[in-house]
Amino acid sequence: MRNHWLRLTLALYLVITKQVNSLKANDSESSKVLSPFSGSAETFPQASGTSRKNIFLAAGLTCFLLCVAAVGVFFLMGYLNDPYRTMEPFPVSKFLDSPRALLGSKFQAELRVEANLAYKDEVGRLMLFSTSEDSRPVAVMVPDAVAQDIYFTKGQTYMAELEVKEGGLIYANSCKKN
Repeated sequence: MRNHWLRLTLALYLVITKQVNSLKANDSESSKVLSPFSGSAETFPQASGTSRKNIFLAAGLTCFLLCVAAVGVFFLMGYLNDPYRTMEPFPVSKFLDSPRALLGSKFQAELRVEANLAYKDEVGRLMLFSTSEDSRPVAVMVPDAVAQDIYFTKGQTYMAELEVKEGGLIYANSCKKN
């Protein structure tokens, strides 16, 4: 998507540069403008330098607006591509009060690594995390498929999709480092 906007901006820049160069060439050829409203060949003297200033002003304004639009699209796409934006934050206090009430629910959470409790091949890691909203630690099962490229270190923060499964165990369905 970024390459598309870069190509579009470059193409527009080339078109504007070509227009400005052709206007410069035409400007030097004739300094008189014919009126489109008269059938006669009367000529009017052209104001010196005004059209060039207007062309450069229009080109500069167009480039500025394209840059602003590209930055806006970049941030909008970043927001729309966030898979966690529609999920509710994980309610630690509600979970600690009654884990069965949250059974099957999915949440998003900003997790901070507190400790690595256990690891079993082909099953995953049992980790102790605290959330950004609540400092009380909760145990989260991170399956091997999710933790395959992640090296958990105490104090690091991660964004994760959490699901409360049978027995009240919290599973991380996806996880990415902040």
